[in-house]
Amino acid sequence: MSRGRPMSFLEGSHNGHVELFAYQIEGGYHVHNAAQDKSMWELLRPIEDASHTRDRKRSPPDSACTQGTRLEVVQNVTIWTGTDIYEADEPHLLWMHGYAGCGKSAISQEVCRKLETQGRPVASFFFFRNAGDRSKIWRLAPTLANQMAAVVPETAAFLRSALAANPGLKNFPIANSSVEMQMQCLIYGPLKLAAERGPIPSLGGRPFLIVIDGLDECDDKEEVQQFVRGMVSFFNENPFIPLRVFITSRVEQHIQRYLNVRGVRLDNLVDHCSDDDIATFLEVMFEDEKRGNPVIQAYISEHGEWPASGDKKKLVRHIGGSFIFASSLLKFILGSTVQGISSTTPIDRLPLALKMNPGLDGLYTQTLARFEDLPHFLDILSTIALLESPLPISGIADLLGISTYKVVNVLVNLQAIIQVPGTDSDIPVTLFHTSLRDFLTNESRSGRFFVQPRHHIRLFVCCLKSEVAHRQHNARLRIQSSERKPSALYALQYLVAHLVAATGLFSLTELDFATQLCREALEFKPHTTELIQAFATVSFARTKHTKSLVDLEESLSLYRGVLGVQLQPLYSFSRIFNMIRTALFFVYLAVSGWA
Repeated sequence: MSRGRPMSFLEGSHNGHVELFAYQIEGGYHVHNAAQDKSMWELLRPIEDASHTRDRKRSPPDSACTQGTRLEVVQNVTIWTGTDIYEADEPHLLWMHGYAGCGKSAISQEVCRKLETQGRPVASFFFFRNAGDRSKIWRLAPTLANQMAAVVPETAAFLRSALAANPGLKNFPIANSSVEMQMQCLIYGPLKLAAERGPIPSLGGRPFLIVIDGLDECDDKEEVQQFVRGMVSFFNENPFIPLRVFITSRVEQHIQRYLNVRGVRLDNLVDHCSDDDIATFLEVMFEDEKRGNPVIQAYISEHGEWPASGDKKKLVRHIGGSFIFASSLLKFILGSTVQGISSTTPIDRLPLALKMNPGLDGLYTQTLARFEDLPHFLDILSTIALLESPLPISGIADLLGISTYKVVNVLVNLQAIIQVPGTDSDIPVTLFHTSLRDFLTNESRSGRFFVQPRHHIRLFVCCLKSEVAHRQHNARLRIQSSERKPSALYALQYLVAHLVAATGLFSLTELDFATQLCREALEFKPHTTELIQAFATVSFARTKHTKSLVDLEESLSLYRGVLGVQLQPLYSFSRIFNMIRTALFFVYLAVSGWA
C-alpha cells in the first residue's frame, strides 16, 4: 500500500480546496479518514423534515399535484432532468418562477416523486418561512449532502473525507462556513471526484437531480445571492458535471438578479396555469367529496347533479388559474359545519364562494371577517403569524396562558387558510400558505387584521412567564429536568428573537415588568445565556427611558456576564463581536452624558 498524491476537490476554483489522501490498493483508491466510524447523520446533522420525504401534515407546505393536473409542466421538467450532460445547449440549472399560490411546491413535490418511481436518485430541500432552520440557508448543504450520500453512495467516501478535514462544514450548532464553501465541499466536490473515476453506477447514465423549492422563503438574502452566484459559477467551470438543479421561487430581486442570466433555463409557471388544470382539480375533489358526504348524496338524489355544470364553469373563471386560491376556496365550500354562517352545507356555501373577491387577499379578508368576534381571535392569529417556529395547539395555549379549547374554537373556523391538527397531536399549527403571513404583516393589505409589531412584546413576556413557570415547577418537585413542553422549549430558544423584534416599542411599565420576570427566572438558574442576554437588553432599554447610570451599569455588568458565558463555543464570533460593540456604545453614551 502506498500513499498517493493529495486530490483537490476544487481544482480550477477560486473558492479554495479540500485535500484527501488516497491510498493505492490493488489498482484502486481507498480513502481513509477519522470520521469513518460515524454515521453520515452524525457527521452532517441534517434537517430531517426539509426534503420531499417529510411528513407534509407536520412540515408544510402540504402541496401535491392532483391526479391529472400539471402533467405537461412536470413532464417538461422531468425530461430536462434526464438530458445528456454533453448537450452544450442544455443548462444545468432550471429556475421556475411564479406568483404565490400558482403551484410551485406541488410541482417540486411531483417531480421528486416521479423521479423516485423511475428509480432515479434525487435530493431536495423545501424552504418554508418561519419554520426554524428551514427558513435559513446554513443547513441547506449538509441536508442535501446527507441525502446525496444515501442515493449516490459513490460520493460518501469523499464526503466523509471533506468532513474529516473540516468538521465545521456542517454548520452545527453554529455557522462557521459560508454556504458557497459548503456547497463546494459537500456537494460539488464529492460528486465531481466520484465522476472522475468513471461513470457513476447509481446514476444510470443520467444526471443527479437536486430540487430546491421556495428559495424566496429563505430569510438569508445575502447568502442566497452567494449560493446562486457560486452555483452558476461552478456550472460554468464544470460543464460536464452529472448534476441538474431545479429551483422554484417567486420573482424577487435578490434571486432574479443572479438567476436571470446566461446558462440558466427560465420557466414562468404562470404560462402553464391553465383553466383545464383547475377544472380537473375541481372535478377530482368534488367527486371525492361526493363519495363520502351524505348531505351531498341526499341533495343529488333529490335535485340531480351538483355542482351544476354552469356553476363549475363560473368557479373555474372565478379562480383565475391560482391553485392556492382554488384549494382554499374548496376547503371553504367542502369544510365541515362552520359557526357564524347560517348556510352550513356545501350546497349553500358554493354561492357564497362565488361572491368572494377573487384573489387570496379577498379570500383571507372574508374568511377572517366571519370569525373576528370570537374570544382571543386576534391574539391567537397574531401569535401564529409571528412565531419563529410553529407550535402545536397545546403549545400555543400554554404560551398564551389560555385554555386549549379556546384556541381550538378559533382555529376550527379557519381551516380554509390554516392547517389545524388534532388537539392531542404534537403536530404544529401551520399556515396553509406563506402568503397569509405576508398578508397579515402588511397593513395596507390586511387592514383591521394587521398583526401589530407590538405583539412581539406580548410573545416575549409570554416566553419569560413560560420560563419562570418551568423553573418553578422543577423547583417544587426538587428536580433538574431537561424535559420541556413545546411551549417551554420555544420560550427559551426564541425569547431573545421576540425581544429584538420589539426593539423601541416597549413602554417603561412593560420594561419594569419584563425586568421583574427576568430576575425571577435567573434566581432558579443564574447562568442561562439566553436569559442573561434578555435581561441585559431589557436593562439597556430601560436606560433610554430613565437616563439612569445605575441602570446602565447593571446593563454593562450583565453584558459582561453574557460574554463570559459566550466564550464557550455556543454562538458565532459575529454575535460575540456585536455584543462587544454594543457594550462599547454604552460606555460612549455614559461618557458623553447621553448626548
